[in-house]
Amino acid sequence: MSAHFELETVLLAQGIGLIAGVDEVGRGPLAGPVCVAATILDPDNLPEGLDDSKKLSAARREALYEEIFARALAVSVVFAPAAVIDAINIRQATLAAMTRAAQALSIAPQFVLVDGNDLPNLPCPGRAVIDGDAISLSIAAASIVAKVARDRLMARLDLLHPGYGFSDHAGYSTEAHRAALQRLGPCREHRRSYAPIRLLIGIDA
Repeated sequence: MSAHFELETVLLAQGIGLIAGVDEVGRGPLAGPVCVAATILDPDNLPEGLDDSKKLSAARREALYEEIFARALAVSVVFAPAAVIDAINIRQATLAAMTRAAQALSIAPQFVLVDGNDLPNLPCPGRAVIDGDAISLSIAAASIVAKVARDRLMARLDLLHPGYGFSDHAGYSTEAHRAALQRLGPCREHRRSYAPIRLLIGIDA
């Protein structure tokens, strides 16, 4: 299955012209922020080849990222850092970032399609779409923007916190990352509420 514009077409037929897609990247990693993007695509100028970011190569995501910014009516990107994730948990941090991303769009959406089964507080009506990044072009575009934006940030954090390999694994729990944690201990970008980090620093929960 590849992403398409059918959900949006139904809404457009109802007179809803400004439809935002919202998606997140980075709920699972041990380090770094969760990133949420929102996009309002132009139905008359859709980027070609949009799909779930996980199905695309890094080079293809980078190319589509630029194309989305060039063609979309509005794009926003929001980060929720590790400290926020630790304070309110990953689900609440993600939902709050989704709300902020929808609100940060330069054009107010009339309807929001959100990937997943949780609907955040929104400035307009919306719908949660399970596997939305594989179904809706608007959500797929948001997934690409969020993935590229987060990967770029993790590469910068790799320069600030060398030794962990953030630019290679983007904070996910790879063997190399776990080995670096054992060697270096966690840095401020690590999520101390996540079990592997809690165990490493001796916090039971």
